This record gives sequence, structure tokens and C-alpha cells, in this order.
Amino acid sequence: MLALETLHKRYGDVVALDGASLNAHRGRILGFLGPNGAGKTTAMRSVFGLVALDGGTMSWDGRRIVPTDRLRFGYMPEQRGLYPKMKAVDQIAWLGQLRGMPAADAIAGARRWLGRLGLEDRMEDRVEQLSHGNQQRAQLAASLVHDPELLVLDEPFSGLDPMGADAMADILRDRAQAGAAVLFSSHQLDVVEDLCEDVAVIANGRIVLDGTLDEVRSSAPTRRLEVAFADPATTWEPPVASEPARDGHGVRAWLVPAGSDPAALLDSANGRDRVTHFVFTPPALSEIFREAVQ
Repeated sequence: MLALETLHKRYGDVVALDGASLNAHRGRILGFLGPNGAGKTTAMRSVFGLVALDGGTMSWDGRRIVPTDRLRFGYMPEQRGLYPKMKAVDQIAWLGQLRGMPAADAIAGARRWLGRLGLEDRMEDRVEQLSHGNQQRAQLAASLVHDPELLVLDEPFSGLDPMGADAMADILRDRAQAGAAVLFSSHQLDVVEDLCEDVAVIANGRIVLDGTLDEVRSSAPTRRLEVAFADPATTWEPPVASEPARDGHGVRAWLVPAGSDPAALLDSANGRDRVTHFVFTPPALSEIFREAVQ
């Protein structure tokens, strides 16, 4: 398990991390969420010694992280860092050797991961000859070539087409199933909700929400209420709603207090017209995120 404990970091007058703590468990995927400038990248970079913290501790499997541990970690930075003039396969094999892999194993691993990521026909191309999306796939291969025990990815889905995003998601699931701890940041909350078992939300350098996705959703102070009527022109408002209704294809949706009685709401709505659609459920992750960071 990766454990970050009460991390602190300032850049002059800017507080990047203000006591942030989180855990990423082996065999699970953690979605690390937060607004721009909240501290996500600083926290992730600190795992690899790329940021000198002002305070706090980091541990892997209960021990303080040392340089030899980092050889077993994989990192995909938001700012891509591959050398443009090198062939993709050569560069990834070289990075594998820097992680301690024998040359033959590094070359085989580079070819295996580039093939898995759909770059079978482009692995001999220089990085600068690849599209933005394919450079991103090559960067992911560089983080995977040594089969890391911990995988940390900063905005890995940014700029990928749907097929690339699907391939990325499949690989992250596979790595978690193989026993690796996977942590990634993303602004694409639908991807996080579909892919992650655990989530952590950071705002102003502090973790403001964390837990399993089910725990986070069930503990939300609101519930999402959706209603549609046989007559689309029917108007109705729940007795208590925390925000105005949203309309979509004849279905109106509200956020209502978590303690609301769904049976009573359904009876009230049926009193206006026959209800054809009724949903009372914890809110989507996007709604929980907005409430947490505001």
C-alpha cells in the first residue's frame, strides 16, 4: 500500500499541500480528483522524489519509501517527457534498463507494451512522428515496461480518442487485477466513476473527501431524484429540493436531502399525473465533487 501522510508543500506564498493524506491499496484503482491547482500533481510528483516536501511522510507497504522502491514504481506525468528524436521502442527499452531490467527483457517488454497499446506498426518511428494520442500511448508503455507494483498516472485519459481511452482503462484494470496499486488523476469524472473502486478529492491542498466509491456516494448529503410523467407537460416540484430542476428528454431531476422519503415523493408525484419514470439514488460523482470542493 502507498500511504501519504500529512504532506505539506509551499511555493513561496502558494500553499500546494496543506496536510494531505491518502492511501492507494494494492489490487485497487484510486481516482485522485480535484480542481486545477488543488495539489494533485505536487502530491504525485512527491512520490518519486521530484518535489522536496516541507513536511509529511510517504511509505510503501509500511516502510518509508527509498530510491530502490521507486525502481518498482511506474509514473506517467501530465507533461509528457519522451525524447522526440528517439525511436519509440528504443526509448522505452532504455527506460526499462534504467529501472534495472536486462537489455533483452527491456526490449521484449517495450515491444509487448507498444503492441498491447496498438502501436505495433509505429514502434520503429521516432516519437516526434507520432500523433499526440500515440505519444501518450508510448508514454504509458514507458511507465509499464518494468511491470510496476505501483502505477501513478497524471491525467492519462487527456486527449485520447474513445478507443485509446478503452485500451487505457483495460490496462489499468489488468494491472490492478495483477496486484498493483493504481492511482490516477482525471477531470473526466465519468471515467473515474466507471473505473475506480476508491476516490480521493483534494481542494486547496487538503483531502476533503475519500473512501470507496460506494461509501462516498452513500454518505452524500443529497440524493438524485428523477421523475417523468405520462403527460410531458405535467409540472411538479418535490417538497424540498436543494437546487432547481434539470430537464432532459422529458425527465426532470433534482437533488433532494438524503433523508427524504422516496415513497412519499412518489405518492406526491403520482398525485399530479401517472409517473412513468422514478429514480431515487445517490448523486453522480460529478455532483458529489462539486459539493465537496465548493
